[in-house]
Amino acid sequence: MAKKPMTVAEKQHVSRVVALGCVAIHCGCAAEAHHPRRGMGMGQRAVHMDVIPLCPPHHRTGGFGVAIHAGQKTWEAKFGTEDELLELVKSRLLAGYLMGG
Repeated sequence: MAKKPMTVAEKQHVSRVVALGCVAIHCGCAAEAHHPRRGMGMGQRAVHMDVIPLCPPHHRTGGFGVAIHAGQKTWEAKFGTEDELLELVKSRLLAGYLMGG
C-alpha cells in the first residue's frame, strides 16, 4: 500500500517539532522526526501529528543504548518513554505558541 502524502498542516507541524531540536536529555542537536510505534505492527508508524524530534544518533545511527531503533527498552530507560517525550514536545510547542513563537 502506498504511503499517503503529508498534508500542508502535517508538514508545518513536523517542521515545528523538528525545529525544537533533539529531546533526548541534554542533547538539543538538529533533529529529524521519529514516529512512535507503540501499539502498532511492524512497518506501521504514528500519524505525522505525533512525532518526536531526535537527532540521527539518538534516532537511528547511535547503536545500542544510544539510538531508539537499536534497543527501545534500554533507550527509554535512559531518556524516557515515547509517550513521555511526546507530552514534552506538546508542552514545548504550546509554550512557544503562547510566547508568540
